[in-house]
Amino acid sequence: MSKHDHHTHEHDHAHGKAAENGNGPVPGGEEFWDGRYSESTRIWSGNPNSLLVREAQDLAPGRALDLGCGEGADTVWLARRGWRVTATDISKVALGRAAEHAAEAGVADLVDWQRHDFAQSFPEGEFDLVSACFLHSYGEFPRERILRRAAAAVAPGGTLLVVGHAGGPSWNPDALADIHFPTPDEVLAQLELPEGGWEVLTAAEHVQPMTDPEGRPGTRPDNALKVRRLA
Repeated sequence: MSKHDHHTHEHDHAHGKAAENGNGPVPGGEEFWDGRYSESTRIWSGNPNSLLVREAQDLAPGRALDLGCGEGADTVWLARRGWRVTATDISKVALGRAAEHAAEAGVADLVDWQRHDFAQSFPEGEFDLVSACFLHSYGEFPRERILRRAAAAVAPGGTLLVVGHAGGPSWNPDALADIHFPTPDEVLAQLELPEGGWEVLTAAEHVQPMTDPEGRPGTRPDNALKVRRLA
């Protein structure tokens, strides 16, 4: 699944690799997301995810990894604050658009753009912040394995932030009733972090303002897990 199927006040990231279905692009694959981003000149709002802003605004800038950067709003926000960002997505279309936005913001020299299908490859290196905001996708997607790889990429003293949906939107709360969105505690368990090696800083659910498909105010529950790797 994608993170939001409607325009909201936040942008989203979506990424993944699904099983072949024999009818057009693989849901969640590169061709699928290139097509999705090619449908219009802007899919998301262009604003950084509010939970990233909330959880990362007090962190000292260093090296950041933005997993599933989409059109680059989170990447640009981080770069403007002095972070050197490795920004990744499965879609070449999204990466090209994100690079344009970074250039417009004057932070192109702070960003390394990389295309990855996280089910197949992952950026090299260690990072002071690894951000996985709304890393959901259609079809088969090894999210737990990817998030464990994300944790392994956090440098000593660095931070992992995982933001995800906690349920359906207020105008249709049962729309995704057949999908289990893990709680922060469940995500923490899935990470399989070594005991004594990490500190939990945030594990909470938040009600986020959104705009429904008709342009009216609405909300959606999202959750955030922020953990720090001990030096």
